Amino acid sequence: MSQSPLFVRYFAEVTETVVSVDDLLHSPLRRQKYLFDVSTLSDKEELVGAELRIFRKVPGDFQTSQTGRYGLQLLSCRSQRPLDSKSLDLQDSSRPGWEVFDLWEMFRNHHLSPLGNEICVQLRATHFKSETDIDLKRLGFDRNGRHQQEKAILVVFTRSRKRENLFNEMKEKVKSRRSRKNEDEGTLKSQARRRRRTALNNRHGKRHGKKSKSRCSKKALHVNFKELGWDNWIIAPLDYEAYHCEGVCDFPLRSHLEPTNHAIIQTLMNSMDPNSTPPSCCVPTKLSPVSILYIDSGNNVVYKQYEDMVVEQCGCR
Repeated sequence: MSQSPLFVRYFAEVTETVVSVDDLLHSPLRRQKYLFDVSTLSDKEELVGAELRIFRKVPGDFQTSQTGRYGLQLLSCRSQRPLDSKSLDLQDSSRPGWEVFDLWEMFRNHHLSPLGNEICVQLRATHFKSETDIDLKRLGFDRNGRHQQEKAILVVFTRSRKRENLFNEMKEKVKSRRSRKNEDEGTLKSQARRRRRTALNNRHGKRHGKKSKSRCSKKALHVNFKELGWDNWIIAPLDYEAYHCEGVCDFPLRSHLEPTNHAIIQTLMNSMDPNSTPPSCCVPTKLSPVSILYIDSGNNVVYKQYEDMVVEQCGCR
């Protein structure tokens, strides 16, 4: 039995509620709080991993002569229970980078009980040989003046217990927009409908204007998410080659079309009396997946693989 594909979900820091008094004053920053909204995680997803990524900048008053080893510790806001820890050598602090903390134990402990809608953790730093708290600003963890791409990220790894359907994401986006009462929603939908109608009319006009008599085979079908009006939530890819199957399944059927026994009999019956039996259909017999990066209804960045998105082979059925 094949294993379900791994999905990666990125949760942005809830910046509206994490600003501490230490960030506003010049006093030492002993604890840094990070809050994430995980309400969009579904019970239909199997959690297999989680990590917190915090960007460490070079302190403004950093001196190359600074030395020393420090301990970084991640704590639960509720219980103050340690979640993960690691060491930091100031000799390496001249280079900015991401510090990664493992949060899988925190998620795994909630397998038998609800995880809740929020994840809250705190960062602290101590001297390597003592428990004395260190000012996090000295180590480059000050939140002030950070760009959006430098804010903390919660990364959750899941495997779906059900077959993913791209239209489910569309429905969730529509529900989200309705709940927020977005004034531009009607305009966006009408524009998307007009684009879809134009694309469909053009495609059907070309297909039915001159009926193809070619045998069943794979034809080009370029999908552009911007033309569909989906570019406001799909990040990448913005387009891809989906292909489609088109053509006739007439007698005798070719072996490369891999017809079923039923298709062979139906095609034979059709060749004898077309009015009594319709021909077999030219359909996809092999499809491949496409990975999509998008923004979900909770405004989180999600990376998922969707099956059956690209036609690889066509056949008669």
